[in-house]
Amino acid sequence: MNKLITTRGLTKQFGSLTALNQVDFQVIEGQISGVIGPNGSGKTTLFNLLSGYFPPTLGRITFQNKELTGIPPHKRVVMGIARTFQLVSVFNSLSVWENLVLSNIRSKQKELGISEFFFYQSSQKKIMADCEKALQWVGLKSKAFNMTSDLSYGDKRMLEIAVALSLNPKVLLLDEPFAGLSDHEIGRVLELIHKVKEGLTIVIIEHKLSKIVDLVKQLSVLNEGRIICEGSPDEVLANPTVRECYWGKAGGSC
Repeated sequence: MNKLITTRGLTKQFGSLTALNQVDFQVIEGQISGVIGPNGSGKTTLFNLLSGYFPPTLGRITFQNKELTGIPPHKRVVMGIARTFQLVSVFNSLSVWENLVLSNIRSKQKELGISEFFFYQSSQKKIMADCEKALQWVGLKSKAFNMTSDLSYGDKRMLEIAVALSLNPKVLLLDEPFAGLSDHEIGRVLELIHKVKEGLTIVIIEHKLSKIVDLVKQLSVLNEGRIICEGSPDEVLANPTVRECYWGKAGGSC
């Protein structure tokens, strides 16, 4: 198993609050993994550290065996790390197509070297092709020139995922992709994940456990900033400590 991302002793403090505490975490290449835990357990903080939005207080992060800890977010995107957010993050004042193209230009063109500069037109064509492919994946091609403000919340979620996919990531971090969606819309997201999972490493934070247990190969459980359990979904959900963490000492149903 090739470890794509590895953290060692990853810790994040906000004043006197320790959001993450000595977390050792790994992302296996080509695998869909899940991160679960109660509200406030540190799940989104972990993603913020992996994607570079926060610097760690202590610890280190490696990506493909390269030190990642001090690299800013936009350079991590170029390296192959893309993410979505709990609350949909798209520009309502732009069209669907503009959201995709401008995100690509911002992340890719600033990294052009001297040799690439002379093939700028070729690079533009590649961006357009990546954006069109992403729209086809998420089923929004017919709405490419609609204003994003006119989309349903479910379509905005699909657009956000399309932006991430158009960047051709090696690892995709999905932070609660089902939040605020109807069962039908959740089905669309699940169908999309199954469609694009070949050749892509995916990590999902999600509270709706029943929706991901058949999707992920490994679950990591965070509680109070620490990983308290890791393993297959069946192993994790049968763990007494995890069950108490979620449903109390009485157990409850998964």
